[in-house]
This record gives sequence, C-alpha cells and structure tokens, in this order.
Amino acid sequence: MDVYTYSEARQRLASVLDKAESTGKILIRRQDGRTFALSPEVTARSPLDIPSIKADISSEKLVALVRKERGRTRGWKLRR
Repeated sequence: MDVYTYSEARQRLASVLDKAESTGKILIRRQDGRTFALSPEVTARSPLDIPSIKADISSEKLVALVRKERGRTRGWKLRR
C-alpha cells in the first residue's frame, strides 16, 4: 500500500486517485503523523444494467416483431 504525504497528494491529486483506484487503497500522512485512508467508492450495479439503444422504430412495429418471433418459436402462423 502506498503512503503519500499531504503535500504530495495535494500536488498530484489526479495520479493519487488513479493509484487508489488501481490498488484499492492508499494512505495519506499529515505532518503531525495522523494517517488517512483513501479508497474508491464501490457502486452497486446490477448485471442487468445495460446501456440503452437508440432505434428508429415505432412501438407498433416493435410489438409486431415480437409477436411474429413469438409465433415462430411456438410454431404458430400469424395472420397478416
């Protein structure tokens, strides 16, 4: 675990934050000897969080496509 002085951490804050992110934790020591830990915040994300897709399709067309595919997988024929 890396230990930085307060002055070093202040002067190189961006690189110190990058180091904390890559290693998980760094220490910052003040002149009076007190030590503080800096670690990245862990955000809870769902595995179902996916970026949105921009599609130029109306909801009616989307519903029709879903119904058509469902009919294929169940062996039904759709009436047109």
